[in-house]
Amino acid sequence: MPAAKDATALVLDSLYCWLLPHANTPLAIMKIADIRATTVTIPLEAPLRHANGCHWGRFVRTIVEVEADNGLIGLGEMGGGGESAEAVFRALKTYLVGRDPTQLEEMRFLIANPTASLYNNRTQVLAALEFACLDLMGQHWRVPVHSILGGKLRDRVPFASYLFFRYANPANGKGEVRTAAQLVAQARELKERCGFTTHKIKGGVFHPDYELEVYRALAAEFPGDALRFDPNAVWSTEQAIRFGQAIEGLRNDYFEDPTFGLNGMRRTREMVRIPLATNTVVVGFEQLAANVLDTAVDVILLDTTFWGGIRACVKAAAICETFQLGVAVHSSGELGIQLATMLHLGAVIPNLSFAADAHYHHLTDDVIEGGLMPYQGGSIAVPQGAGLGVRLDREKLKLYSELYKKLGNYPYDQDPARPGWTPLVPNDRWADPTNSRPVHIPY
Repeated sequence: MPAAKDATALVLDSLYCWLLPHANTPLAIMKIADIRATTVTIPLEAPLRHANGCHWGRFVRTIVEVEADNGLIGLGEMGGGGESAEAVFRALKTYLVGRDPTQLEEMRFLIANPTASLYNNRTQVLAALEFACLDLMGQHWRVPVHSILGGKLRDRVPFASYLFFRYANPANGKGEVRTAAQLVAQARELKERCGFTTHKIKGGVFHPDYELEVYRALAAEFPGDALRFDPNAVWSTEQAIRFGQAIEGLRNDYFEDPTFGLNGMRRTREMVRIPLATNTVVVGFEQLAANVLDTAVDVILLDTTFWGGIRACVKAAAICETFQLGVAVHSSGELGIQLATMLHLGAVIPNLSFAADAHYHHLTDDVIEGGLMPYQGGSIAVPQGAGLGVRLDREKLKLYSELYKKLGNYPYDQDPARPGWTPLVPNDRWADPTNSRPVHIPY
């Protein structure tokens, strides 16, 4: 008499009996059934100052949902929002409903044809939809997006601290960063909390001489850590050369966008012995080709939104690998959905030369289940769930949609403490580092 099968064997037999008739059955083709867009605003720890204005204590983002006819929902995200942004996605339903979300190249030309885009640039819209369609594909095939993109080469993606000059939080008076001591304290707190070993300053707010002293103070505080400086391209070429030469002895990863335009960057590169990086003057393939033919920039900062999706960034990274240009992942003010796209990108490109950027640690909350993704050792784990590996927290989506309706948009290119101020490029209208007056903004 044969021995009775144990529980494990019975389970395996049952699984085999289920799999056998399905072994050669192809997955059904999905069709896009609906597209929804919801604008949210998420509070920041404090308002973030930059060369062209300020983030007024919050980020405004558009959350995109692409629903398939099988009930799966893919998630996307885009910067900015409001009725006009939501209307764009509603209008694209006539383009996309009934189409196969796996046909991403078809979708690229359908909604962002390069000549048609001269009149209606939809690159960032395309990116949000691509995120959602990749998310759908991964869920449908039960694999993470990085598997669709060729497979992950790393389990975690390192990040830089991304330090800002900040106004104090209007609600509690905390969080101001205006002096060298305050910025060093911010970096120290972030290093203790998140484990960063690379530090980036977003400059261009105060006179370059003042910011030079701040940068030197940061370098002195963390002599073993890597550094980078980004004045958002508002300096003249001459200012960029002067500042760049003054920091040549520090542990610089690179000097990011010290001036605007390929020719200004090329002139700076000729005079400064630090790699130059950009997310402003090489943000498409035509500019990348021009940079390859006559190099002005050494490190290309790939943004999954600005380039039109994760796949475009993977393609650009391959070109950079061919021509031995450095690559890093850029941040454009992400919530957890776009952060997931950055993590999948960082996981699959072999030539990720530097720590990625993220504004993420300045947020107070997120719209994804589980809240903010945790940093550990200066890095974030690559999501392993199907698709992008993140899901919406519907209660948070509702909460921060209502907060957006209450507060509305804010002028990113204006400074709440400097009414009437207009930033120039190159700039000579610097903020006053001795001015400690608080700002009064909706918060």
